[in-house]
Amino acid sequence: MSLKETVLSNLKRVMDPELNINVVDLGLIYDVTFPEEGAVSVIMTLTTPGCPLHDSITSGVRYCLEELEEFSKVDVELVWEPAWTPEKMTPDGLRQIGR
Repeated sequence: MSLKETVLSNLKRVMDPELNINVVDLGLIYDVTFPEEGAVSVIMTLTTPGCPLHDSITSGVRYCLEELEEFSKVDVELVWEPAWTPEKMTPDGLRQIGR
């Protein structure tokens, strides 16, 4: 398993509490990069800019990655462009909402 696959697999533990779907299958993770050894950077979004669970979800992503021994530095950037749409969901995520 590649390091990116390990990160994405671990991030599947972070759930959107309202939809009960993980952030990866929900399509909230836009990019994962490794800017330097021991560092991971995640660009993500939320389903709506006014999401009341903003801190809970982004903190969950950060804590989930800090648990991995490969990383001593974790950066989580929240963006609103491009805006999230259901089309960003994985096939597993779509099945979970009955599509």
